[in-house]
Amino acid sequence: MKASALGRPRRKGRATDPAEALNRHLGGRVKQLRTGRGWSLEALANASGVSRSMLSQIEREQANPTLAVTMRIAQAFGMPLGDLLELPGAASVVTVIRGDDHAYHYRSDKHCRIRTLSPLHLEKDVEFYEVRLLAGGALRSAAHFEGTREFLTVQQGEVRVESAGDAELLNAGDSASYRADVAHAIVNAGKGEALVFLVVIYR
Repeated sequence: MKASALGRPRRKGRATDPAEALNRHLGGRVKQLRTGRGWSLEALANASGVSRSMLSQIEREQANPTLAVTMRIAQAFGMPLGDLLELPGAASVVTVIRGDDHAYHYRSDKHCRIRTLSPLHLEKDVEFYEVRLLAGGALRSAAHFEGTREFLTVQQGEVRVESAGDAELLNAGDSASYRADVAHAIVNAGKGEALVFLVVIYR
């Protein structure tokens, strides 16, 4: 089951808007990493699966890429998402992610909604997600980087966790950890909506 990620609309505001600062940083960071490797835009497009025109717009700060696109670029460079997005000197006392901020909706379709709960510019080797699965919904993933593990807690409903050839049934309040460097899945095994919290740890 595939779904397109929600686009992140460009926000109006002052030049100091964190979203605008992140876009500026991303454009310069992508160009720096690409040229440092001696890659052309075409080479990066081939490595990431992101179109050459989109990459060009990102580098010129004329695009506001979705989280899924940004993750593909990070993977092409062989680094965690947070290392690509980290803003030098951007730390603040309290970072808030509002429940209605669609910039953090990584995926949304009629069966599955994923919202990242970790600040985009602070993600390092750990990522935190809220996953909602309607009845019949499933989140199936290909193998991540070697050594990656996922930790899942079921808040509501009943889900089946699959990792390679193993599977376990979980109910509300149950938690599980499993290898994510193999094909894996989170499947709604109940009749109603399932809500889980997912932590991805890269090693």
